[in-house]
Amino acid sequence: MNLHLSIHRVGNKETDALSLSKSEIKINEDLSEILNTYFFSAFKSEEYYCFHHDTDLALNEVYTYVSEIFHDPEALHEQSINLAKHLYNQSTHPKIKGGEFYVVYFKDTAFNGERMNAVGLFKSENKDTFLKVYPIDEGFEIESEQGININKLDKGCIIFNTEKENGYIVSVVDNTNKGAEAQYWTDDFLHICQRQDKYFNTENTMSLYKEYIVKQLPEKYNVTKADQADFLNRSMKFFKEKETFDSEEFKNEVLEYPEYIEGFNKYKEQYEKERDIEISENFTISDAAVKRQNRSYKSVLKLDKNFHIYIHGNRELIEQGVDEKGRKFYKIYYEEEM
Repeated sequence: MNLHLSIHRVGNKETDALSLSKSEIKINEDLSEILNTYFFSAFKSEEYYCFHHDTDLALNEVYTYVSEIFHDPEALHEQSINLAKHLYNQSTHPKIKGGEFYVVYFKDTAFNGERMNAVGLFKSENKDTFLKVYPIDEGFEIESEQGININKLDKGCIIFNTEKENGYIVSVVDNTNKGAEAQYWTDDFLHICQRQDKYFNTENTMSLYKEYIVKQLPEKYNVTKADQADFLNRSMKFFKEKETFDSEEFKNEVLEYPEYIEGFNKYKEQYEKERDIEISENFTISDAAVKRQNRSYKSVLKLDKNFHIYIHGNRELIEQGVDEKGRKFYKIYYEEEM
């Protein structure tokens, strides 16, 4: 993969300076391979974004500068300066660290089984300590240096040259600044929103359903914890086994009861309105989104501080009751102790 690179130093606007380089950096083949590892290894999610602007997409600065690079790759350095200045103007929060800002043009990179050009924007904010050991006379010398760990990308985004009219397809990484200041990279600098693709629809539908089962059903219909666990298990089974999502099929197979379905429809309307999103009724299911949601779809009964019961399957094998002394209990049936 061929790449062209310009580097600038972008500090915190309140306390530090902006240092702009005068030209693009020349890179040999060995260094190019190392940089590709640094730039690409952190991008593992299938969650994608696009550039956004409330009034006109052309008013999104990063979108405009990146479009110029795609139009004329020779303009990389000129546009990298514009990008660095824009990032500097957004770096006002006191917790934002200064660091090296990389603007990269990748020729003929792979994306979704196709080959296309891409632009990468990256920022390194943290330095690691490295030891250098080298021979001298009949012994060795050792010294330390501060440098960038190529396995720890702090911030980055890769813009793929496709769907320009919709704000391109953008992949994002931010491994620093988890507080309010984190928004400066995605919101203030890039100004992106999540693409409404299969990942978006799968993730939001599963989040919506889980919230409905955990919060709404017990409050409105007195659904027990065991039944909640059963609903979650059946939902996860549906998403794992099906290739496509059909809302009516899902509600009939998983929710079953008319009053639960009616409640879900109303809850979905409220959910979309509060978040200003629209979730499709029919879509291809994203396996990556299901895998991510599976981590939070834990069907666990927490009984005081004494027991946790993990429910993975048949709801009919667990019974709930109260004994003659008023003590609550669960009765569990099984065939084999594992």
